[in-house]
Amino acid sequence: MNHSMSQNQFARHMEASSGKFYRLAYCYVKKEHDALEIVSEATYRGLLHLNRLEKPEYFDTWMSRIIINCACDYLKKQGKYQYTEPDDTLSIPDTDFSVDDRLDLYQALDTLAPDERSLIILKYFEEKSFREIADILNIPESTAKSRLYHSLTRLKALYREA
Repeated sequence: MNHSMSQNQFARHMEASSGKFYRLAYCYVKKEHDALEIVSEATYRGLLHLNRLEKPEYFDTWMSRIIINCACDYLKKQGKYQYTEPDDTLSIPDTDFSVDDRLDLYQALDTLAPDERSLIILKYFEEKSFREIADILNIPESTAKSRLYHSLTRLKALYREA
C-alpha cells in the first residue's frame, strides 16, 4: 500500500500551512522578502523530495525541518552567524520566560547560532512541545531540552552584560 503524498496534496498542505511556514522563516531573517525566498526554496526542496515523506500526517513537521534547514543555509550564505557546537554538558537551570520576555527574545535571536535559534523559535514562538521540537529537529527529546536551556542561559548572560 502506497502512503506517499501526491503533488496536488502537497500543494493543498502548503497552502493550508503557508502562514505558519512564513512566520517560521521570518523568525530567522526578519525581512519579508527573505522569508518568502526561504519558503519558496523550502517548497521547491519539499516537492523535489516528496518521495522521502513516509507518513503524510507528519507533513508539517517534515516541512518545518526543511524550512529551518533553508533558513540556516541562507544565514550561512549571508555570513550572519558563527557556528558553535552546542554543549550538552551544562546543567539545566530553573529557567522560565514570561510572555513579556518573548519580545526581548525575538530581538536577541540574532545573537544565537541557527541551531540555538531553532529551539527558541519552536518553543516560544511556535509553542511546540519538547516532543514536537525533537521530531522537527530530528534529535532526542532530552537533547532538545538541554540545548534549549543552554541557549536561554546564553541569552540571560548577554542581558547581564548589556
